[in-house]
Amino acid sequence: MAGVQGGTGRNSWHGPRWAACLAVAVACVTAWAPSVAGAQAVTEFNVPTDASRPAGITVGPDGAIWFTEENGNNIGRLGLDGSIAEYPIPTPFSTPVEIAAGPDGALWFTEFGAAPLPKVGRITTAGVVTHEYELPQGSGPEGITAGPDGALWFTENGANRIGRITVEGVVTESDPIGGFRPGDITPGPDGRLWFTESEANKIGAITTAGMTVTEYNTPGADPSGIAASGGALWFTQHASDSIARIPTFGLPITEFPVPAGTGPSGIVLGPDGALWFTEQKLGRIGRMTTTGRVTEFPLPDPNSEPSGIVAGPDGAMWFTEEKGNKIGRIEAGSPVAPPTVAPPRLDLSSSTKAGNSAKAKKRCRVPRLRGLAVRKAKRKLKRAGCRYTLRGRGRVVSTRPKAGKRTRAAVRVRARPGR
Repeated sequence: MAGVQGGTGRNSWHGPRWAACLAVAVACVTAWAPSVAGAQAVTEFNVPTDASRPAGITVGPDGAIWFTEENGNNIGRLGLDGSIAEYPIPTPFSTPVEIAAGPDGALWFTEFGAAPLPKVGRITTAGVVTHEYELPQGSGPEGITAGPDGALWFTENGANRIGRITVEGVVTESDPIGGFRPGDITPGPDGRLWFTESEANKIGAITTAGMTVTEYNTPGADPSGIAASGGALWFTQHASDSIARIPTFGLPITEFPVPAGTGPSGIVLGPDGALWFTEQKLGRIGRMTTTGRVTEFPLPDPNSEPSGIVAGPDGAMWFTEEKGNKIGRIEAGSPVAPPTVAPPRLDLSSSTKAGNSAKAKKRCRVPRLRGLAVRKAKRKLKRAGCRYTLRGRGRVVSTRPKAGKRTRAAVRVRARPGR
């Protein structure tokens, strides 16, 4: 996944959060005042299939940008020359979520909504889907990455496990983790795989030998994306509007606040040594140095919902725009304005739905939806006055924000087929 959120959000964040930070061995760091660079640094490429919701993104062994289309049921390929190809997934309505380059020269992707059983798929750089390996019922595969042991590792959002699949298709699963809803996953510099647990507010790490899991608390943070840099892991905290750092030996966690209301999501290390992340709620790309200095790049459409992000082979950052239905590119070395004073806070109550309605967006309270059939969940959302986006089909397994929270943004609903 606009105007700028300024210092008011950061100042209000520091008061009550300091006590929580000390209580759970989290160090809170005051970030530099953010600077905003011009949108001219961004280039966008339209995805041919309408409303396809491009989500996961990676660099393929062929040097091209590969991405998933959650609603389009395709795997997309974007050449550095701007040429786009789409390859249909054989299983209909499979809801491909994340994608990663494998050690075998192919691309591997998760099929969250595949029925009757969820799957992990494999596609060659020629665009041929060679295999779709079935997983246990209800596993809900989401994040996926190549591990240091020559296998692919993935999160099972529905079964609360971490999975491993060899390039021959042999699947192994961990015991259920202590938390729940594992999402993004990445290899760490310590040889373990690190992952986020959004609804449990935890960061987890799993060994390649024995699948031993260790978990660390991040209260109220809703961790989303995760990436390695140096001897640490960096992750976005969607609920607390911050970027956090955890060393491979565990606590303390250090938090760097970003402007309020941004909803940071995907994150990756850039070729310039900085952390680049997507600001899903305000339609921006963020850049943060390891000392917490933040620069933001507004996208042409503030409602585009940038999501996944990756460092390209051309020295640029590439990202998906779920609602904008585009793939974006921004130079990692783009010139930025020096930080001065915190920009004014955006009054979201006066914003409008782009190209849809002139009515101001109102806050809604997210209803309790988990376990409900999608049709019934939609009715409850409409009665609550909530806008929403839906991933998957069957029964609701999670919402973002969580039930009971008030939000002006669209509620992100995730579903999977029932048993």
